[in-house]
Amino acid sequence: MAEFTLPKNSKIQPGKHYPAKGAKKPRTFKVYRWSPDDDQNPRVDTYEVDLASCGPMVLDALLKIKNEIDSTLTLRRSCREGICGSCAMNIDGTNTLACTKAIDDCASGEVKIYPLPHMPVVKDLVPDLTHFYAQYASIKPWIRTQSPAPARERLQSPEDRKQLDGYYECILCACCSTACPSYWWNGDKYLGPAILLQAYRWIVDSRDEDTGARLDDLEDPFKLYRCHTIMNCARTCPKGLNPAKAIAEIKKLMVARRS
Repeated sequence: MAEFTLPKNSKIQPGKHYPAKGAKKPRTFKVYRWSPDDDQNPRVDTYEVDLASCGPMVLDALLKIKNEIDSTLTLRRSCREGICGSCAMNIDGTNTLACTKAIDDCASGEVKIYPLPHMPVVKDLVPDLTHFYAQYASIKPWIRTQSPAPARERLQSPEDRKQLDGYYECILCACCSTACPSYWWNGDKYLGPAILLQAYRWIVDSRDEDTGARLDDLEDPFKLYRCHTIMNCARTCPKGLNPAKAIAEIKKLMVARRS
């Protein structure tokens, strides 16, 4: 039988407990904590929050914890409206946005909150998305044209504009990519569902004039073809998008141009 040794400081330890004395409506949140500054193992801290004086979303609870219980808790958040993707994390076992995940929608009992899986952690609930954004930049996510620029704008028919539905709404929260086993194992070379959805968004845009080059860039054993249609990406997307469909459409275009 093979034996594996975990890296130093990788085993999660029990953390601190913060009770909510006199709470009218207590709810327990177990939150992953890790700091690069103290050379300690990760831990899970337990916070009891009084929902009688808290907003309805998981992000409200986290901000209440940071503002009133433990100011050392670190997380990302910005818009609080499910638009920016900053507060993506693993809540109750599913990658989602803390600002749109209702506390009442979590399973009964303790609410477990972790950073996005299979990403380096900067601190606590903040993942390092440097590689993810570098992959996004690699697909050149802007309109690429050869024809002269028009006097005012590049027009698009309502029918052509409709082709972007289901793709332009992606907010690059990385929930889908970090839920994808293929991305876990091949994230250095496989672009992952989020980036491939974005790539298809520009391929299908009628105003773009560089489709051939875009497909050439994706014609690679790893960049595109590591997708095994597991469908974790569609199940976890907080915007209800289907990255697997975009990947399948790219594959169909690859086949069509060879025939």
